[in-house]
Amino acid sequence: MKLSAIRPIALVLSRELVVTVLLLLGVSFVVFIILFASPGDPFSVLLEGQLSTAEAKAGVREAMGVPRSWYIQYLAWLAGMLSGNFGTSIRMGLPVLPEVLRVGLSTLILTIGSLIITLLIAVPIALYSAVRGTNKISWPLTMSSYVISALPVFWLGYIVIYFFTHKLGLFPIAFGFSSAGQKYRWLYQLLPIFVLGVGNGTISEVIRYLRQEMGRVMAEDYIRTARAKGASVWKHAFKEGLLIPVTEIIASKIPFILGGAVIVEQVFNWPGMGRMAWQAAQDRDYPVIMGIAILAAVFVRMGSLFQSVVYVAVNPRASKE
Repeated sequence: MKLSAIRPIALVLSRELVVTVLLLLGVSFVVFIILFASPGDPFSVLLEGQLSTAEAKAGVREAMGVPRSWYIQYLAWLAGMLSGNFGTSIRMGLPVLPEVLRVGLSTLILTIGSLIITLLIAVPIALYSAVRGTNKISWPLTMSSYVISALPVFWLGYIVIYFFTHKLGLFPIAFGFSSAGQKYRWLYQLLPIFVLGVGNGTISEVIRYLRQEMGRVMAEDYIRTARAKGASVWKHAFKEGLLIPVTEIIASKIPFILGGAVIVEQVFNWPGMGRMAWQAAQDRDYPVIMGIAILAAVFVRMGSLFQSVVYVAVNPRASKE
């Protein structure tokens, strides 16, 4: 790749990384304030089943070296985070960072896999509708996508589990990520990816947005010129009509897909951030919640960074805007 092509991408990445750092600081501060102001505290959970008095809580706080003022707690956590130490889980007694990265990888696999499923369904329908218009094939496909997008993801997950468990008998009744038989383990791992890809509510939006953008690009003068010259229309329309719109809509929907992943992980016992966040919220395990919030923000920013890189790679002049 030429240096002239790399320079705009490096310029955009440098700006976006600065914004990312400021965004993560803001997210950490807001989440910390919410946790500090919320009712309950982790010391009550640690003293569960015991006499949870103010003296007992103060003793646990002193033994753990937790200061009373919120700003000292936040500054201590921030200093540790900048050095790669996200603290220790109050409930598990383990370092937060390795545990969060472990479940974060599982959630990343689930999210990326579901995005692939969404695109495999939505892109062909959108392209066909943009080229052929509304006909006997495109209309039923589009309406079906709207119906599927309206289905609650937890309901779809339970229907899929019921079908594969009771009707096909592939999985035991006490289903779980680790309880499925080895023979069909790969299939059980694909089920939550499929459910989230179909039920994340973005299929209809991807179809509608991509169909509009592709239809607009196909009506451009340079596409008519390419068609008149006998050149490949798809080659000219790919970047502006497909690549940029897909990255834009996917980047904007990553937060919603992560929210759906929390539900899917609960339904399928998928060992991801959603299950850990749910348990940490019940246990008031604040270091784990903070770590998961930061990692989720990083995932969202990764989508935005990818969108910016693709846009600048297609249009290098955009780096100066």
